[in-house]
Amino acid sequence: MKVFKNKGELTRFQILGEIARNEPHLRQKDIGNKLGITIQAVSENIKSLVEDGYVESGGGRFRYKITKKGIERIKKEALALRKYSEEVLDTMNSYKSVWPAIAEENLKSGEEVGLFMKDGTLYASKKKAPAHAEVLNDSLGGEDVALIRLGGTIELKTGNVVILVLPTINQGGSNKTDLDKVFEIYKKGFDRVGIMGTVSRAVVDKLEINMDFEFATPQSTVAAAKRGLNILVFAVGKMKNSITRRLDEEGIHYTLEDVTKT
Repeated sequence: MKVFKNKGELTRFQILGEIARNEPHLRQKDIGNKLGITIQAVSENIKSLVEDGYVESGGGRFRYKITKKGIERIKKEALALRKYSEEVLDTMNSYKSVWPAIAEENLKSGEEVGLFMKDGTLYASKKKAPAHAEVLNDSLGGEDVALIRLGGTIELKTGNVVILVLPTINQGGSNKTDLDKVFEIYKKGFDRVGIMGTVSRAVVDKLEINMDFEFATPQSTVAAAKRGLNILVFAVGKMKNSITRRLDEEGIHYTLEDVTKT
């Protein structure tokens, strides 16, 4: 939302506001002191406001007087500014002041703890770390713990993604998949496994591979990789494009492996 297109419009809004609040005896010097701008800048802006019909100048008992047109403009801009301010405040209020983590050991309220990621989850420990926080409430090891006053940087390396490209059903589906090759790749070890498509489901069922996510796989893969996890994804044919596109956008490294039988 753009309330003012440029700084000049904001300055004219402020000058209109000062004139509306302080007429009839407001001086350019008073406006300049209030807004922190030069008298020359005030003069040039008032001249522009007079030419545009928002302000009247030099009549009878007043130096400057806001017109009906000026009142309508300042009301409109003030309402837009208030709406924008409310949106900003709502955003700020949505930021967490209390953060959850898993306590690696028993922790006491008021203790400073180190923070680190393990298996994609935030953990709190008495060990020192580049990131730190204060414990809000006593917690036992393995429980969730409330943290406040987070600081520092959590050391986190983006995970890698391996995408197994499976044959489509028209190409033979799971019956034309090199299951031995798939299993050899799977045995290298991955933190999470995702699938895309019915053929993928058939392949993991045949190999008795437990999957972690089946729907919204591109989004889940990106989120997991950003948490430092290594991901194996089964994708059928051109389905791979939707996930490689997301990974490219996020700058996440991936490898494609065609596992169709030759």
